[in-house]
Amino acid sequence: MSPVAPPLPAPAPQPDPHRVVPALALVLHAHLPFVRHPEHPEFLEERWLFEAIIECYLPLLQMLDGWARDAVPGRLTLTVSPTLAAMLADPFLRDRFDAHLGRMRDLARQEEQRHLFQPAWLDVARFHRDRLNRIHATWQSIRRDLLGAWRGHAEAGRIEILACAATHALLPLLTELPGALRGQLLTAVAEHRRHFGSDPRGIWLPECAYTPAIEPALHQAGFRWFVLETHGLLLARPDPPQGVLSPVLTPKGLAAFARDPASARQVWSRHGGYPGDPRYREFHRDLADDAEWGYLAPFTAGTDVRVPTGIRYHRVTGPDLPKELYQPGAALAATREHAAHFIAERIRQFDHATPGQPAVLVTPYDAELFGHWWFEGPDFLDAVARGIAADSAAIRMTTLGDHLKSLPALPVCTPADSTWGEGGHLAVWLDDSNAWMQRPLRRMAVQMARFALTGGDDPLRQRALRQAARELLLAQASDWPFLIRMGTARDYARKRFHQHVADFDRLIAQLSGREPWDPSFLATLESRDNLFPSIEPTWWSNPTEAPER
Repeated sequence: MSPVAPPLPAPAPQPDPHRVVPALALVLHAHLPFVRHPEHPEFLEERWLFEAIIECYLPLLQMLDGWARDAVPGRLTLTVSPTLAAMLADPFLRDRFDAHLGRMRDLARQEEQRHLFQPAWLDVARFHRDRLNRIHATWQSIRRDLLGAWRGHAEAGRIEILACAATHALLPLLTELPGALRGQLLTAVAEHRRHFGSDPRGIWLPECAYTPAIEPALHQAGFRWFVLETHGLLLARPDPPQGVLSPVLTPKGLAAFARDPASARQVWSRHGGYPGDPRYREFHRDLADDAEWGYLAPFTAGTDVRVPTGIRYHRVTGPDLPKELYQPGAALAATREHAAHFIAERIRQFDHATPGQPAVLVTPYDAELFGHWWFEGPDFLDAVARGIAADSAAIRMTTLGDHLKSLPALPVCTPADSTWGEGGHLAVWLDDSNAWMQRPLRRMAVQMARFALTGGDDPLRQRALRQAARELLLAQASDWPFLIRMGTARDYARKRFHQHVADFDRLIAQLSGREPWDPSFLATLESRDNLFPSIEPTWWSNPTEAPER
């Protein structure tokens, strides 16, 4: 009897040649307010920048370097705000960062010695020592030039770099002040061009704050698309056919993307978000909370407060439970589990996309979440990119600009006023605690517009006008009312705001002839607030206003 032939294997399913692979667009918004105090030997708030470089910006760069090394087709959209770019490019702040990183490495070595006879603690201490050594090596390998390193990855196609308003001002609050709105945007474009060698096409609207009245200024500055909060698109008229799964075209001809709420909840939510997993490192328990003051004092930036060091020994563990020691290996495993879940959930969301139509999920986050607030965040992002690369038939990564290039046409809709702040509108920045700031800001903007064309051929007058524009921009930063509203660094935010208003007023008094010229005062401001060398006061001019002298 002849043997029975085994059944032929079923043919492998063939990919549908007409299927459009949906895309994930990760957007990281990197921004910090301009903090630079050469008048002090050390300044506590400068550590905002130093901590972000150590915990967020350099780890993200290491992730991008890993993608390049391993040929991972990861893609990111990255905003670099002009104030952050100014600080990262500043040799003075780079020197101060070198000193800070040196102190932190010294502290990590001391911690290793302190725990030599406590094996479990020693493992965590050595983890931090090794991490800081790798950060130092990366910093030196790029010759202290983060902007140049990011530009290199942009030129290689791994990231797309967006612009942001010059000092992260709330643009809807400037719609009745066209010179102020134009100054924020044109300064941003000039600085982006200076740092990254190209004109930006997309803009991150500060706080995702949108109203249709800002669009003419966006268009004039050369922007062609922006990112909205979810309800800005869902409440658009007429209804967008694909909801947040596709951008729309506004009647003014700009493309508008919207944040996906589901992915936001999974990463941001205090209740059930990934960073709350008990295996992750606890942000709110630092070495500074436990060490003796005499041991800690050399690392406190010359203050008498317990400044966080970034060396943390405990994991989240769970609510109402004693904090247990951090286990880096378990935390890394958690990032891979959460990345797999994140990818699966995004694929599931695409079931609701219109068949045959390109679909994209836009997932924007503050860049500082990844590495600072959520220590393992860069590892999570890396695992997401590598997981998607392993199953590219199901989902792919893209940037917002590249996705726009793939679209044949967009539905025309008018988005709704919105922000991603609490309540969805401007209440956070127009609260009882901070609304008083708007009156001086409006007055300053009007004065800047009146004097903008009065520079003439006088070099001193031109310098004073440029510095007045800088002081106005710095006073307009959305960070100050936010910090006042949240009660975080409230005194510093108030002091900074009042200082910029006072310095602007004194410059205007000298420009108007009400006070005599004081070149030493101007030189002091130029040394302290030395950002935006490409600034041009005429951007603030209102053609209908007569110049004032």
